[in-house]
Amino acid sequence: MTPSDPHDTDRLPDDGQASGSQAQTAAHVVGVAGGGQLARMMFPAAAVLDLKLVVLDPDAQCSSAAVALRTIVGPFDSAACLRQLAESSDFVTFEIERINAEALAELEAEGYLVRPGAKVLQTIQDKLVQKKFLRDHGIPTSSFTPFDPQNTAAPKFPCVWKACRDGYDGRGVAIVQDATALAALPPVAALLEERVAIELELAILIARDAHGETVTYPLTEIVMDPQDHIMDSVIAPAEVSDSIARQCQDIAEALATALGYIGILAIEFFVDTDGQVLVNEMSPRPHNSGHYTIEACATSQFEQHLRAVTGAGLTNGDLLSAAVTFNVLGAQGASGKPHYVGFDGWSESDRVYVHSYDKPEVRPGRKMGHVTVLAENRAAAIEKAQRIKGSIQVVSVDE
Repeated sequence: MTPSDPHDTDRLPDDGQASGSQAQTAAHVVGVAGGGQLARMMFPAAAVLDLKLVVLDPDAQCSSAAVALRTIVGPFDSAACLRQLAESSDFVTFEIERINAEALAELEAEGYLVRPGAKVLQTIQDKLVQKKFLRDHGIPTSSFTPFDPQNTAAPKFPCVWKACRDGYDGRGVAIVQDATALAALPPVAALLEERVAIELELAILIARDAHGETVTYPLTEIVMDPQDHIMDSVIAPAEVSDSIARQCQDIAEALATALGYIGILAIEFFVDTDGQVLVNEMSPRPHNSGHYTIEACATSQFEQHLRAVTGAGLTNGDLLSAAVTFNVLGAQGASGKPHYVGFDGWSESDRVYVHSYDKPEVRPGRKMGHVTVLAENRAAAIEKAQRIKGSIQVVSVDE
């Protein structure tokens, strides 16, 4: 059970048990492919459920390394490293899409429990495959076409260019105004989408277990950074008509069922200026749009994901308070060791919850943490977040 790779680092569990196979027999172990902030935020939920977490990450200093039962250091596309993760765990999940889905499929065929499954990952990790899945299942989405610089006819400009793989946090996406700009983009597999006249951006989380039971979280509003194409903040609840809310919930249920999903699924929507609801993208894991659930909901997205993955039973995801979550990104010009400004000094009575991702290096635009504020209603939460946002940042130590 204990991997023999020299880069595999055993950690002493919080309860003082011996690490390695002896500890793994004491409680269920979940192997997480990815050791970033999403995995890190699973640990409090894992403690509630008496679970241990092993992570696989190429960075020995990833966010989860200091708290994981074991950190397997290796690339996400390594079949050997994924096998080590599976052999060290009772269940396997992931917090990033850049995983070798073919290797996961082989492990599933051997009886390892991978949740959500390899087929789900294969469907979602390639944005062109994902868009075709949406279209083929009658789910409304923007018009699209595969992009081949040699063969694709000139599109209608402006349009949206997306890399098929590895696009996240604003990378791998561009608004293209003309043929010259299109020709300058990276020569990778990509698709072109019709640019939607966006009135509103929304997100929803749905958890589904192996028995087909589901729990849907409240619909939230996403505010994007228009320059970096990255999520700036999330407002819960969204302020939409009953019709739009019902459409989003119905689509979430339909997608979770069509995928045979196990775990938490995040779905992002556009509402265009004609009031049409379109699916933008899906994410097969806990998501930035669901961080508010840690403090604002009866059960966080991280606990619900682990419950679904391990069969512990889904539970109430009701919204208990209006909330706004905003990302804390590395400041412009920041480089090297991070210095956290404004992260301390908040008390429970403030209803301001500051999360650091404990990343050892700051870069401009890198996600370094997030802040969730709670208030008596949506308007108060928005005002409160706007008031404190400028006082919280991450710069370099020498600034």
